Amino acid sequence: MSRVQFEIIDEGDAPIVKATLPPGVSIFADSGAMMSMTPGIAIESSIKGGVMGALSRSLLRGETFFYLTLTAGSEGGQALLAPAMMGGIEILRLTGTEYFLQKGSFLAAEHDVQLSTKTQNLTKGLFSGEGFFVTRVGGSGTLIINTFGALMRFDLAPGQEYVVDNNHLVAWESTTSYEITKAAAGWISSFTSGEGFVCRFRGPGTIYVQTRSPASFAGWLSRYLPSRG
Repeated sequence: MSRVQFEIIDEGDAPIVKATLPPGVSIFADSGAMMSMTPGIAIESSIKGGVMGALSRSLLRGETFFYLTLTAGSEGGQALLAPAMMGGIEILRLTGTEYFLQKGSFLAAEHDVQLSTKTQNLTKGLFSGEGFFVTRVGGSGTLIINTFGALMRFDLAPGQEYVVDNNHLVAWESTTSYEITKAAAGWISSFTSGEGFVCRFRGPGTIYVQTRSPASFAGWLSRYLPSRG
């Protein structure tokens, strides 16, 4: 079967993805991600992972219930996909590899890519910043993720550790393990520093980190919004 060709264009603060679809081939994308397309592409809504999977994404993760499905007609076609946030985009080739995704980081994928919801333990659910449920992505094919700010990749060797602030975490390979720890040695320093809890990863595997924190940006923006009352 012919594969979809994905290309990141307009590099900079607001990149987008061009997807070139062979005849009869489909992709699925985040709701509202379609920016423009050639006339020969049909659009419909779809549910990935069954109704229960869609409910868990929507109710437990606060993500979309329906995905956007784009299917090329007999002559193929192209579509431009734009994420909701300004930031980086990364194209990942899955060959049996599994990733866990931060909420809001999924942009698009080929239909052989599988999405499901994984339950985290109590400590990670309370303090990781991701809640009790994370999105698990597996199967084979191309996955597109997006970030808030630029995207950085860190490849960890077996046993190598790396610490990431919860709000900067985007995606991590299932081969890595992580625990939630205080940012500093003491509780007071951890919270007065503004860091609180962090994720301490251990390799092997790859983690993706965004250079801007949505939570910090929301706090900065709130200082300039008019107060009620």
